[in-house]
Amino acid sequence: MLHPLDYVVIVLYLSGVVYFGIRSAGRQQTTRDYFLGSRELPWWAISFSIVATETSTLTVIGIPAVAYGGTMTFFQLTFGYLLGRVVVAFLFLPRYMAGDMQTAYTYLGERFGVRMQRLSSVTFLGTRLLADGVRLFATAIPIRIIALSAGVDLGYPMIILGIGILTAIYTYVGGFKAVVWMDVVQMSVYLVGAIVTIGLLLGALPAGAWSDITQAGKAQVFFADFSLQAILTQPYVLITAVIGGGVFSMASHGTDQLIVQRLLSCKDLGDARKALIGSAFFVMGQFAVFLIVGALLWAFYDGASAAQLGLGRLDEVFPKYIIEQLPVGVAGLVLAGILAAAMSTLSSSLNALASSSITDLFGSYFSKKDDAVTLKMSRYMTLGWALVFVFFATLFESRQNPVVELGLSIASFTYGSLLGAFLLGQLVKRVQERDALIAFVVGVIAMILIIFGVWITPDGSWMFMLNPEEQTKVALSLSPIAWPWYTAIGSGITILIGSLLSLMHR
Repeated sequence: MLHPLDYVVIVLYLSGVVYFGIRSAGRQQTTRDYFLGSRELPWWAISFSIVATETSTLTVIGIPAVAYGGTMTFFQLTFGYLLGRVVVAFLFLPRYMAGDMQTAYTYLGERFGVRMQRLSSVTFLGTRLLADGVRLFATAIPIRIIALSAGVDLGYPMIILGIGILTAIYTYVGGFKAVVWMDVVQMSVYLVGAIVTIGLLLGALPAGAWSDITQAGKAQVFFADFSLQAILTQPYVLITAVIGGGVFSMASHGTDQLIVQRLLSCKDLGDARKALIGSAFFVMGQFAVFLIVGALLWAFYDGASAAQLGLGRLDEVFPKYIIEQLPVGVAGLVLAGILAAAMSTLSSSLNALASSSITDLFGSYFSKKDDAVTLKMSRYMTLGWALVFVFFATLFESRQNPVVELGLSIASFTYGSLLGAFLLGQLVKRVQERDALIAFVVGVIAMILIIFGVWITPDGSWMFMLNPEEQTKVALSLSPIAWPWYTAIGSGITILIGSLLSLMHR
């Protein structure tokens, strides 16, 4: 059970975030100020903001759960993430930075037309709602455990609403500058909390504990299985993680407004490249820290299952340790770090969703309005998306798989078509708007059918069976395609369809 001092730490942190978030906003007169921070922010702050935005509570509680229940092979994804960022830095960023763009989808509007811009924006909005809805729900997990330890049974919806309100306040007032500077603070908080946890776990475990972890295979980082079945079905096989993770990173950091907005806020192309590529190395460090936390927790609890620990899911293991084992004050700090990760992602999403809505969907309307009116509507849009987020976050309560994997797989439904559309625009000169629109829609539909209907058999072949019952999958030993391949498959389908359609033009 938490000490009153821990609650004081958490309350002070939350109050400080709101206060300093508002104070860091500066003067805002236009949407350029509100959504891009007037392009005055240093590249290292943008890099930290990228990391904090993509990290979220999924990383803080989900990645330790992955290591606790498996190995550290999840780390292989970081090599793909680095590869994908390098491609984006040299293929996408020059085009983005050449124009005066406020969203990633402005490029598609200039290349194809306003219909393509709006379709991609709507797709982004839907994807972010689902993916970051998972992230917001993940934050409620440790908070609920805290409440239960204090004898209060708070439901997930109430917790989610509280987090949403606090984050919406400073995002509404402070805009992009507040979001970025609070990301820097929040990243520091959750990293310090995780490192302190590692030190305390090492001190609590007997000598030779890491040797036991290694002998049990928990410290395994690289896993190279070259069988077709493993490559297609296991997400953390080396080839799948690097290639699939690389393509996924191209989409997440090259076509997702959540990240592209940060790159567009840089002073110039050089700063944008440093911010993007630098973020990959920060992510590597973070993944390593949280995987080590998970492995040490496995040793601390002697490999007990979630049920044996009295938990509903492995994502609750790290919060359980925080509440029951960390010293007074430190527990409050680490829990504040979990909240920090969640609030950084949520605030970034709110600002990005408002930016895309104002610029991509209603740009023609607001172009006729003065800056004061547009700025006011941008703030109202931020509040509107906050309410919608709260609703969507409550939809994931019944899912049992680690929420980090759920969040990553959701984005893959649409990332393929988004990436494919951008690549079509840059690589295939004859593609017209109609071609791109058809290819985009076909790509999304194809991915829905593939994700829910394509299954891999033990010999590496595939079969189509739409949403089969669990006993059927077990009887036939069917496995789904590993989620890192979703984006690659979706983008490939989109590019193929668009290229074929373009051949009809002279």
